[in-house]
Amino acid sequence: MIELPVLDKTGKKVDVLSIDPATLGGEVRPALLKQAYVVTHGNQRQGSARTKSRGMVEGSTRKLYKQKGTGNARRGAVRTIIMKGGGVAFAKTRTREDFRTQLTKKMRRLANRNALLAKLVDNEVKCLKDLSFKQPKSKDFTTVLKAVGANRSTLVALASDNRNALLSARNVEGVTVCRVAQLNAFDLLNHRFLLVDRASLEGFLSGAVFAESASNGKEKA
Repeated sequence: MIELPVLDKTGKKVDVLSIDPATLGGEVRPALLKQAYVVTHGNQRQGSARTKSRGMVEGSTRKLYKQKGTGNARRGAVRTIIMKGGGVAFAKTRTREDFRTQLTKKMRRLANRNALLAKLVDNEVKCLKDLSFKQPKSKDFTTVLKAVGANRSTLVALASDNRNALLSARNVEGVTVCRVAQLNAFDLLNHRFLLVDRASLEGFLSGAVFAESASNGKEKA
């Protein structure tokens, strides 16, 4: 069992949360985590990169000066690839628009949980007893980060109804906020620390937050 300290907003340990590694994949699987990261990263590509060849850029095709007698290197038109503002030798064209790939649902879910396991093994999960605020205030949230030792990039996972914490954290540098039901391997691996309250973490581990998210989606539909 993994014994995760539960902290208050001053950084003081007030309880311990026991987590069974078997619910998160049993062991860290680097190959699966890398595959999940690469797939998510590739899916974010727009496929809109374009460059122009020498035939596409604007400019005259006139030879700049005569071939011999000037003492300069031989020079053709201003559009050549060695000139500033000239074309590109092998221009990127519209041959590929979509870079999307995907994992199976089983692999994706296991990768998300396994990334959390990796964070737990490295002691990079900061679990708070309560992460609510009376009013939105970035200064109060920054104080909590310092108290728990989250001094690097931090992913904050919140319950969907915790609006004050969302407003308090969203403008803090180095902090990314998401709903706990949206925790994924890419975001977990992209941040040094995970900050989450106990109720939200227990909901993620039990799968309750996903059931709630699915029911809300059906109601909206």
